[in-house]
Amino acid sequence: MNDALELRAARHAALGDPVRLAIVDELAVSDRAPVEIRRRVGIESNLLAHHLDVLAEVGLIHRSRSSGDGRRRYVHLLRDAFDTVGTRPMVRARPALFVCTQNSARSQLAAALWREITHEPAASAGTHPADRVHPDAVEAARRAHLELDATGPRALASLDRIPDLVVTVCDQAYEELDAPDGWLHWSVLDPVPVGTKAAFDDVVAELRDRIRSVTELRGAA
Repeated sequence: MNDALELRAARHAALGDPVRLAIVDELAVSDRAPVEIRRRVGIESNLLAHHLDVLAEVGLIHRSRSSGDGRRRYVHLLRDAFDTVGTRPMVRARPALFVCTQNSARSQLAAALWREITHEPAASAGTHPADRVHPDAVEAARRAHLELDATGPRALASLDRIPDLVVTVCDQAYEELDAPDGWLHWSVLDPVPVGTKAAFDDVVAELRDRIRSVTELRGAA
């Protein structure tokens, strides 16, 4: 029996537990802090830690420190690993709003990618919008052949209407807003402090993969 087959079997075994399967279902569409997972699944923190350790041991999740409140951690589903074990919950492609702090990079790129991949409307906003879209985000969009929203950064509070699908792509914004349960969160690192072309291109690639993955459009151009 080869190592790859044994790993697949171990992943299936890990998902044979209803609680772990529920955790993975939740992480399929949104990164979550452990306290959020515990509230949604309805288990105590020590039992949650055990289940997360099991999922981590078979390479289905990883945990990262928040780029906002450094005391907080987020749990992420490793999507490529999960592809080997079966289907997962999806998000229906529909009008969406993407939110980050300054609305100058991640949320702008996410909205442009959503429009390109799903052919549905998408807007973006910030909790503390910048004066302009970051020039490196503009260049990253150009390299990816994406069309950014011409209106530029705007405040979340200024929007007259919030669609039913809202995705925060910034830990700081998500934590500041104390986002409603129905909102999704993708913990995407801010490329601005890094400041390299590769950092911005990596954000585009991650957001593209996220959108394809959760909308069943993984094979989209």
